[in-house]
Amino acid sequence: QVQLVESGGGLVQPGGSLRLSCAASRSVLSINAMGWYRQAPGKQGELVATMTSGGSRDYADSVKGRFTIFRDNAKNTVYLQMNSLKPEDTAVYYCNADFGPAHEQQWGHGTQVTVSS
Repeated sequence: QVQLVESGGGLVQPGGSLRLSCAASRSVLSINAMGWYRQAPGKQGELVATMTSGGSRDYADSVKGRFTIFRDNAKNTVYLQMNSLKPEDTAVYYCNADFGPAHEQQWGHGTQVTVSS
């Protein structure tokens, strides 16, 4: 099992930056992959970014060049650095862990990101 605790959401103006954090209860290197998803009101959930235990990254087209997923292995934490934020980035952001041979899923509680002037 793994528990996830997110932090870092908030209100930011368009063009601004935020950094989300997701602290895992075990080594992120022991987790198959960790990622960030978002859910905006009235819209389907969207994969934002993922990072495998081996360090491979993948991003949604809508955030490429603006968002970066990275981790601090010593802190068992994965981050999502979000730059050049747009109003359409407004959503609840969820951290996800894919772990174990059966690819079990664990979700964080979510953190609200609001981009508005």
